[in-house]
Amino acid sequence: MERRGFLKAGAAGITGAVLGSSGLLAWTPRAHATTVSKTFYITDGFVTQPDGVNVYFRGFSAPNAALDVPGEALIVQEGDTVQITVHNTLASSHSFVIDGIADSQVNSGRISGGQTQTVTFTAKNPGSYLYYDDRSAPYNRLAGLHGAIAVMPAGHSNQLYAGSPAFVYQKFWLFNQIDPAWNNALSNGQTPSGAFRPRYFTINGLSGRPPGAPGAGSPTIDAMHNPDTALHGQIGDRTLVRMLNAGLAKHAVHTHGNHMEWLTRNGSVRSNVWLKDIIPLDGNMGKADMIYPFEAPPDAWPPATTGTYPMHLHDEMTQTAGGGLYMFGALTDIYFE
Repeated sequence: MERRGFLKAGAAGITGAVLGSSGLLAWTPRAHATTVSKTFYITDGFVTQPDGVNVYFRGFSAPNAALDVPGEALIVQEGDTVQITVHNTLASSHSFVIDGIADSQVNSGRISGGQTQTVTFTAKNPGSYLYYDDRSAPYNRLAGLHGAIAVMPAGHSNQLYAGSPAFVYQKFWLFNQIDPAWNNALSNGQTPSGAFRPRYFTINGLSGRPPGAPGAGSPTIDAMHNPDTALHGQIGDRTLVRMLNAGLAKHAVHTHGNHMEWLTRNGSVRSNVWLKDIIPLDGNMGKADMIYPFEAPPDAWPPATTGTYPMHLHDEMTQTAGGGLYMFGALTDIYFE
């Protein structure tokens, strides 16, 4: 099995959209569908966790990257023909799946070790999706073989679906939980055994780093400062956040500053848009879409239009690394600028 050395976690990139200086995405609709092509390499390696432990991972990596966890985030338009070429550099077999769009039996099937396969599908059903490897489920997915993809409705630049509340920008929050014993079993060619005991919790492949901790403030390590993860905006910069859970544990996503407009749960449009400060995110590939409205924080005194507020999870274990390092888990910041 190929090893890629000891690697630092990197931020997820974006294809098919415009990436601003603060990581916010603006989408320009096209009059006609087009062909969108992307290449991934299935690679492996080790990522150093906040407590200094090196844990084995696999990833859908960009051609110029040793290891990407998660894989690059993609945005396409309804009706586009999407061609994903996957080079499997490992000895084990893998696949590329998007439930409801690109089924493994119809599209990628089995990508044997050392083989290359192109997955072709038509983008349909606007919404937020996880692409992942469904072989040896859920182990390969949990070990890093996953990423986010969004399908924008044709002709719309600022709606999640036709008729949805409008937004200005959009982002992905892709959560995962990591049991190093399970990951390291895969590195030895074994099937993980025993109960799932996650010790690391990530958002877009990163963990929070409190002030004074190693890596604090580094955009490539610290989820609270990573431009593809932290929310940046001014009053009125309504931001759609596509929340996806590659892991097994359920989350309770909690934002400060503003309540969220809760639009969907597990791909189904909610009959009413509720204002919530906590949104449930189901485990085992659960997903939810919300808009963070960037309104003047209603409870701030004196009244404020600038400031920094946290996003953290109201399931306590997810704020830790290694079972005890508080504020090293899946959290980020929201910047009113």
